[in-house]
Formats: sequence, C-alpha cells, structure tokens
Amino acid sequence: MTRISAQADPARWVPITGSFGFRGRRARKKAIGMLLAQANAAFGREQPGSKVAAWAMSQAIPALMRRADGRLLAWVWRDDPELLVAMAQVQELTPQLRTMRASMPIEYDDTVTFTGSPLGVGEKLEMPLPPNPRQTPFASYTWDTGTHLVTLTAVISDRERFGTVIPAVDALARSLRLVDDLTVGEGPGTLRIDPA
Repeated sequence: MTRISAQADPARWVPITGSFGFRGRRARKKAIGMLLAQANAAFGREQPGSKVAAWAMSQAIPALMRRADGRLLAWVWRDDPELLVAMAQVQELTPQLRTMRASMPIEYDDTVTFTGSPLGVGEKLEMPLPPNPRQTPFASYTWDTGTHLVTLTAVISDRERFGTVIPAVDALARSLRLVDDLTVGEGPGTLRIDPA
C-alpha cells in the first residue's frame, strides 16, 4: 500500500498524526477549535467553535488517523496552533477522483507550478483572500503521480499573517514523499554479496 511521509521541522510543526493520547493534545484541541470556528463562520454562524466538541474530536482524531495507516498526515503550527493547520493526503487516482477535480470551481484554476519536491512538479494554489469573505484563507499543493493524487492543504486563520507562514508550508510540501510496501523475494537469479 502507498503511504505518505514528510520531514516536518520540529521547531515549527507539531505532528497530529501519531500523537496518540496526551502527546500533542493541547495543540490538537486548539487546532480543532480553530477549524470549528472557521467552519461556523463559513456557514454564517458567529459563535466560536465549541470547546467540548474540540476536546471530543481531539481525543478521537488520533485513532482515526491511525486507521488511515499513513495515507493521512497532519500538523499544527508550534508557535500558534490556532493559526495554521496542515494536512497531507494520498489517494488512489480513480476516474471518479479525476472527474471531481475537473469539475472544481474556476477559482481553483489559478494554480502555479510548484517545483523542488521528490514527488516531481506539482501545482500550488494560494487563496489569501478567498472570493467568499467568510471562507478561511488556505494554500493547496497537488501532485498527480499517474496512479495517486498527493495533496497538502494548509488552512490559515489570520489573513494578515498568511504571507509570513507560507514559506514554512512550502518547505513542508517539498519534504513530502511516497512510500510503497514492497515484498522482496529471492529467486535463482538473486545475487548474494558476502558482508565481509
């Protein structure tokens, strides 16, 4: 099975994936609270995200991510978990997924080429000022490997600080790699080298 891995700078990012239990719990809770508040604002509700809902989700998310088995990774900004949440995902590129991507709104066509990644040349979309003023600013990175679609989406809660964190998100995007499970078998043509 194809999984995704990354070399996130620990001075800047707190991983949510693999932070089961108490490790990273505060950062998870703050990030989820920010996402809930942004979702409420997008739907026209002015209330902040519920603390109880954020706590419950912060307890459930590590188990859900563990079940994703390396196909989903997530981080929060170490200095301010309520400012920035980034999530990387790998999906098998099915005809349905291709159709869904082709039918995205026109503002998603404003991508630029993104280079310097082991995944090859990808696309980057920055939305510091989304068309809907209630929508959260975000940046999205996409790579089509032919068999899989790799995406990294960063949600930034503060429009004014968008430009200050994007270089770190770029660096995170450039560290993404695909990892495949390979079974190695021996046959008559296997060459063995003596370690001595």
